[in-house]
Amino acid sequence: MQVGHAWDEGEGLVAEARDRATAFLEKARTVWGVPVSERAEELTRLVVSELVTNARRYAPGPVLLQLRIGAGTVDVVVWDSEPTVPAAHAADPDRVGQHGLEIVQAVARELRVRREPVGKRVTARVDLD
Repeated sequence: MQVGHAWDEGEGLVAEARDRATAFLEKARTVWGVPVSERAEELTRLVVSELVTNARRYAPGPVLLQLRIGAGTVDVVVWDSEPTVPAAHAADPDRVGQHGLEIVQAVARELRVRREPVGKRVTARVDLD
């Protein structure tokens, strides 16, 4: 079970991406009978928000979002055109902003970044229970 979305530009992109994630998980729950906890839905929305925000902020061009249900998990996959592999900053409570990747690492079971022929693909795996 998977779904994909692509955006070129636009205001409201992050909110729309979160809404698409919510709709996908609701369909997984109600149509496909996949157990999705409220916490998993909240964490998935957070991960989508952070990864899509980073893609929009640091990469020119389109953003692709793919959501996939696996064995007890949902993969949030975001592709963008920037080939630079992101790295989480060292913890710094005085830093304003730039905590997105740290947040994703804290809530995801797994985080992978893979360079593509064009850009990169960031995959975060979130437990559904």
